[in-house]
This record gives sequence, structure tokens and C-alpha cells, in this order.
Amino acid sequence: MYISVIAIGDELLIGQVVDTNSGDIARRISPMGWSLRRVEVVADNPEEITSALDRELEVSQVVILTGGLGPTKDDITKKTLCGYFGGKMKHDPDVLENIKEVFSKRGLNLNALTEGQAMVPDVCTVIQNKFGTAPVMWFERDGKVVVSMPGVPFETRGMLDLEVLPRLRRRFAPDMAIAHHTLIVTDITESDLAILLDGFESSLPDNLHLAYLPTPGLIRLRLDGVGRDADELKRVMAYNVAVLKNLVGERVLRDGDATPAEIVIGLLKEKGLTLSTAESCTGGTVASRLTSVPGASEVYMGSVVSYSNDVKSRVLGVNEDVLVRNGAVSQPVVEAMALGVTGVCGTDCAIATSGIAGPGGGSAEKPVGTVWIAVNTPSGLESKVYHFPGDRTRVVDRATTVALVTLAKSLKKDCL
Repeated sequence: MYISVIAIGDELLIGQVVDTNSGDIARRISPMGWSLRRVEVVADNPEEITSALDRELEVSQVVILTGGLGPTKDDITKKTLCGYFGGKMKHDPDVLENIKEVFSKRGLNLNALTEGQAMVPDVCTVIQNKFGTAPVMWFERDGKVVVSMPGVPFETRGMLDLEVLPRLRRRFAPDMAIAHHTLIVTDITESDLAILLDGFESSLPDNLHLAYLPTPGLIRLRLDGVGRDADELKRVMAYNVAVLKNLVGERVLRDGDATPAEIVIGLLKEKGLTLSTAESCTGGTVASRLTSVPGASEVYMGSVVSYSNDVKSRVLGVNEDVLVRNGAVSQPVVEAMALGVTGVCGTDCAIATSGIAGPGGGSAEKPVGTVWIAVNTPSGLESKVYHFPGDRTRVVDRATTVALVTLAKSLKKDCL
């Protein structure tokens, strides 16, 4: 089944807000065997919305709209859909009660504009938004479904999982069994991995497909399968996953999908170890990734964001002479940071980062993008310098991912 997404909002077209909802929808429908056919971004304009609906209903069984459901005058999606499907606006007391409940939980006062969100088309099925005030609206015509959802990402994600996707699965019950298996792979480029697996891919049955999903520091290898016989599909998948794992060998960091932070937390729990972080150029991003994992508090103890040399010296115990002689972005300093935070936080393991994220601060010897990363584990201390391309945000993102992957690899070796 094909699904199209129409993201609505002037703010998306001028770059003020980034559309993340389309990616969330794509990631959630893929395991169900459905495909994202197309994504359109349109302005808060009735003609543009209806034209986009005409186009997408020609190619997809389901169209999901996001945005344009707020209480202000520029949010015109609801009235546009009402006219498109030939209905009239009506007051829905259940929606009003939901709005009052949301406002009560947040300790806010309800105003007339927000109360107006209880007006909905009489030609839709209303789905109460448990994460916000704008109701989700479900329309049907000629066997096809249009779902209008709020543009706030956490509301969209929440209502997709809670209501919309379960309803779509019931409405369009798949007649095929679907299977997925993911391996997290490191220490090889995407092109080298493709060469390594060329024979394997060529030998796959027609109902299996191998996808390469690279990110800095790792590659997600996902084997997808479909079939009418669920038991047979399970058998074929298991056989090919075993062959794939054997071919990739020790480069498999994890059997199963997970973020680098989730992998690290899992390995720490498995080994009964604790972790702390000392960050300079990444500014707490490593800590943020780790603490986003539920249950991280069992193994992650804390962080020192030692952005200044003074904090590196006073808090982490980095020798001032070492700092002066080598500079903050150096192997001796980052290793001292890792050892220092291990002692300060009383942990078994540590990650430390020190680098030049840019856009200024670089030199011929240490250009922008130079980052030293160190990890300390019971097996010892290791460090390496990297030269990451891109702007400040990209350098920090890559350094954070590589730091987590480096520790995961070290911990995995200890587990072998």
C-alpha cells in the first residue's frame, strides 16, 4: 500500500521550521510493508492544499496531512478539508472536553481561540488528540483515507502510534507476511560492504531485499522480506540472516536495530559497568544522547562539560603544563580528561572529547573538524584523532556518534 504525506505550513516553506513528521511517518509505516509514495510541502492556502490532495489521492490509498490545525487564522486546514469533502462545521463537545482536560493538566487558562478547535467537519471521524488540543480527523472517499494530523512532532508521533496506524492496519489489513532484521555494522565503508556482499545480494530470493542505511561511524544493514506463508518467510529470513552475519563477521556491532547510545547502555548493563563523560567540543551532546535512553540512570553517572581549560585543569585534573605544551585539542589532554572524569564520577568507564567544531579556531596544524576522542574502560585507555567535515553542527553530531561507537566497540571486545 502507498501512503502520501502533505506537510502544510508557510513556516516549512521559508525554512523557519523543518518537516520531521514525514520522516517519522516513513519510519513507522515501513515495518508494516507500506511505502511512502510522495511528500509534498504546501503553504497555508486552500487552493494549494486541495490541489495537493487531488494529486496524492491519484497515486496513494492513504494521504496523511500534518499541520495547519492550530487556533489562529492562518491555520485553515480544517475548513479546507470540510469544503473538500462537502461537509459543514459543527461543535463537538467531546473535543472541547479533551481540550479542557489538556489545559487543566498543563495549568493553563482556556481562551476563546482554543475553544474554537472544538469546531470540526461533520463528514469526518474525530479522533481525540491525547497529546494536544487539535483533534485528528479521519475522512474516507472511494475506498481511500485522508487523515489530518497536528503539525507538532511529538503530537504526530504519539497519535500515529496510539490511534492512526492501528486504525489503518485494521482498515487495510495486509494480506502478506512481513519480516525485517537489522544488523549494526562498523569498521567498513558502505562501498566496501556492498562489494563484500555482492554475491549474497545476487543470491537472495525475489521476496527478500537488503538495504544499506549509513550514518557516521556505522551502517545499518536491514534485510526485508515479504511472503504469503509466514512460517516459510520466517525460515528463509533466519537462514539468510545467519549467512549475512557470517559474511560480515566481527564488524557486526549489534544484532538488532538500536542507536549507538542504546548499544552503549545495553553493553554497560550486560557487563555491570558504569560510565561518565568529559566533553569539550561536543558540549554535553554525548551526555544528552545517553540520557535519552530509558534506564540509562542504572549505568550512566554524570558528565563534566569542561569547555574551558580552567575547568579541564581544576575539575578534571589535567596538568596545566600539558595543556600549555600540547593545546586542549591533543591526545595527552583528551586522555587526561577521560581518566579525570573516571575519578571525579567514580565510574568504570569514560568518554572524553576535545576538538575544534568551527567555524573559527582552526589552524594549519589543527583545522576545523579536528577532534580527539578517548575512551577509558577496565581494559585500558584508547584514543584517536578524527577530521570531520561539515559545519559546526555536523562536526558535533559526528564526533558524538563516533565517540559512542568507539566505546561500544571497546565494550563489545571485552564481552567476547
